[in-house]
This record gives sequence, structure tokens and C-alpha cells, in this order.
Amino acid sequence: MIEKEKLRKYAKLLMFDMKEEEYETLQEEFNIILKQMDLIAKIPNIEKVKPMTFPFINEDAKLREDIVGDYLTTGEVLANTKQQVDDQVKIPKVVE
Repeated sequence: MIEKEKLRKYAKLLMFDMKEEEYETLQEEFNIILKQMDLIAKIPNIEKVKPMTFPFINEDAKLREDIVGDYLTTGEVLANTKQQVDDQVKIPKVVE
């Protein structure tokens, strides 16, 4: 079971502003997810199953080749930014 204090801590770190009832809902949802993870862990030989990258396999899907083409110069990119530092785009700090 995940504690509300832990959820509050994570919400603060992620700069989420949540009401008390939202923490209760989130706690219930996390508990459901944790129960599901426990069930999955009990499946015999689960570690031998190859992880999926897509929920279904479509043999007819034609993926294009990655081809290097025209690209923007540093100057062109920086021309579209409000702030830049040392030829890099400056963004707001989002973590402590």
C-alpha cells in the first residue's frame, strides 16, 4: 500500500497542486495497480516472456527507413526561442 505522505511528496516534487480527495483517489488507483503487479508476478515463468513493443503484430505494416535529410542549423533553432544560453535553448527549471 502506498502512503498518502509519499504521494504528497511526489506531487510536490512534480509541482502538482492536488485536493485531499484527489490523493485518496490516487491512493486507491495505486493500490489497484500494485495488486495487479502482484498477480502478474505470480504467473509461472513470466521472466521468460519477451516484452511487447506493440500490443499487436502486423506483418503487413511497412515502416519507412530513417533517412537523414535537411535539418535546422543552431542559428535557425535559436531564432525561434525566447531565451538561450551558450547556443542552447534555455527552459524553466522543473526539478529541484
